[in-house]
This record gives sequence, C-alpha cells and structure tokens, in this order.
Amino acid sequence: MVGTKLLIIDNDKSTCELVRSFFKNEGYEIIEAYDGIEGLNAFKSYDPDVVLLDSVLPKKDGNEVCRQIRAISTKPIIMISAKADEFDKVLGLELGADDYLVKPLGMKELHARIKAILRRCGSTDNIIDKNVLRFDNLEINLSNHELKIRGEHVDIPHKELLLLHFLAQNYNRVYTRDQLLNKVWSFDYLGDSRTVDVHIKRLREKLQGVSKRWELKTVWGVGYKFEVHPEATEKTEE
Repeated sequence: MVGTKLLIIDNDKSTCELVRSFFKNEGYEIIEAYDGIEGLNAFKSYDPDVVLLDSVLPKKDGNEVCRQIRAISTKPIIMISAKADEFDKVLGLELGADDYLVKPLGMKELHARIKAILRRCGSTDNIIDKNVLRFDNLEINLSNHELKIRGEHVDIPHKELLLLHFLAQNYNRVYTRDQLLNKVWSFDYLGDSRTVDVHIKRLREKLQGVSKRWELKTVWGVGYKFEVHPEATEKTEE
C-alpha cells in the first residue's frame, strides 16, 4: 500500500533492517525506533498508519508501550515477539494489540496481516478518526454530536463539544483564547474572549475525575490544552 506509514519499534536492528528493506520496496514509508520511550515519541510525532511493536524493549516495555498508545489512539498495532507462550499472546491482545506474531518474521505473512488489518479499518477510517476521538473513559463524536464518558451519553452544547474535540484532536498543544475563538467560533466572532473561559469551566465540570491519563489544563498566561499523561496510573474503582 503505497504511502502507508509503518512505525517499527524494535531494538533488534536486524529485524528493523529486514522490515525496512521489504516494505520500502512495497512503497511504505518507514519510521524506526529502538526503545519504548523513543517509540512513543515517534508515534506522537509521525502519526503512523500501523505500528509494529516488539514486546521486549529497553527503557519501556513493549506491553506498556502498547497500553499507552491504545490510551490515546485506535491506530492498528501488531505485536511481535520471540515469546510464543499463549499467556504472552493473550496479554498483548488484551492490552490492545490487533495482532500478534512470533519471531522470526516471515515478510510475506507480515505484509498480508498488515493489509488485512488496514482493510478491516476501512478506507474511510482516516475521515472517521478526525470526527471520532477516543481517550481513556472518553469518546468525542462530532459525526453524531455525542459525548460519552465511561460509555455513557452526556448531554453537551454544540460549542462545548467543538471546543473539546479541537483541543483533544490537537492534544498537548497550547492555544490562546483568541486562537480558540478563531478555530472554534470562527473569525467573525465579535463577542468577549472570556467566553472561552466559561466553556472550559463547563467542560471541566463534566470531565472532573473521569481519568488520570488526560486533563483539560490551564497554561497560566497563555491559554488551554488537552494534556495526555500516558504514564499516569488508572484509579481503581471501588
């Protein structure tokens, strides 16, 4: 699939070289990372179409990388490992991987599985992803004008939903009030910029205590951002 961005997160350079050589010939764009932290940063920076993730990595374990990617994205993940035990396969899949392959890898089989996963995602997934955002305990759906918290529908005014969607879509980026007015309310808005503060306050009331993995954050003297904390631990329900 020409132009598909494939992120390989694996500290085994020979595996990376094998994958890179095969898939570049198939027209893929290849991004490589050699430890868990580098892999997470590469995922956030390059927004790949599919991730090939080793289960054993330095600095941050592959299973933890899988969990953290899945907390902020629905992009396909294929786990690869020298571990062939059923327990390891089940664990990887339960953490959010879409498939699990045991090393050594056969490139033709890997290619077939990647194409199958991308077919299952559907040709319109990129459009859907722009309108439907999923984070831990949170789903923002512009297509259906729907906000779900812990799977439950929550009533929300249109501008609040637009504001939340815009910040979440551009997570970890800070926007001033004027920038948010331009992006959400449009350039012809003539009201007070403090209307952003009011909408943020109302959103916080809805989102309070929903998750420790993200927050709607004030950057004092600048503006607001939707900040993702992939390393935060989930609060245990009593």
